[in-house]
Amino acid sequence: MTVTVPDDVDAVVYDLDGTLVRLTVDWRAVESEIATVLRDADLDPAGLDAWAMLDAAEDAGVESDVESLIAAAERDGARDARRLPFADEIETELPIGICSLNCEESCHIALEKHELAERMGSVIGRDSVPERKPAPEPLLAAAEELGASPERTLFVGDSAGDEEAAERAGTQFAYVGDGPTSY
Repeated sequence: MTVTVPDDVDAVVYDLDGTLVRLTVDWRAVESEIATVLRDADLDPAGLDAWAMLDAAEDAGVESDVESLIAAAERDGARDARRLPFADEIETELPIGICSLNCEESCHIALEKHELAERMGSVIGRDSVPERKPAPEPLLAAAEELGASPERTLFVGDSAGDEEAAERAGTQFAYVGDGPTSY
């Protein structure tokens, strides 16, 4: 599961959930709650996952209600998060940070729980910047906070969305493990 950091890298940014820890979120329950909010706003949530429902909520003007549901589930899931083996292999010589699709507060909770917070020079969550992964802005914000240019930043993640974010931001990318998972 080891990731080799290339010599031309000045900072390493990690995805959180699925890379360093596993948040315990019952996404089916969250999606059911979101679906209720969307139906109350006269939207049909059929066939949508949580992230597509969040997009629909934004379009319908009920984003804050849906975001609150997701963030609460993530915070609870962060309190019970399980540390993954790769967390013991994170870079120690370079500036490091987090770029996550989870809300920033849940990132801090999970990092504190697993004694990783003090090592992080940047923590960027879904709500830290106006756009969310796989848009490039969150990863670019993390690289900037770490004082690294995008091309000299390595993003380590576990999903195709992480790889897409790295490509769009112009950073290098490495998968944890054998390849992508869905997100």
